[in-house]
Amino acid sequence: VQLQASGGGLVQAGGSLRLSCTASTGTLNNYGIGWLRQAPGKERDFVASITRSGGIIYYADSVKGRFTISRDNFKNTVYLQINNLKLDDTAVYYCAADGRSRVDPRRDYEYDYLGQGTQVTVSS
Repeated sequence: VQLQASGGGLVQAGGSLRLSCTASTGTLNNYGIGWLRQAPGKERDFVASITRSGGIIYYADSVKGRFTISRDNFKNTVYLQINNLKLDDTAVYYCAADGRSRVDPRRDYEYDYLGQGTQVTVSS
């Protein structure tokens, strides 16, 4: 499966964005999906994940209460709603696919596929 993240942009602090993860080939419905992000000069970090059915969701502590991950298997799309953006949220956001039903995958090596990212820049 080839993944593509979209929906990033330049937003003022306090604003909102909705990122989308789609598949240019294959279907997301067979995979648990995670969102990861990488800020300049830092490692890629876990943000959120959702199982194939959407029944189990995990969040990084730093985004709980502000980020919401969801999926629409009819549209073959996974979303990341980001509210109350902070300067520290500036990063390239990636979506990743887990085909092995891992429990709470948080590292990029725990995913089978990693898509191209989308840049989110938060300004003051």
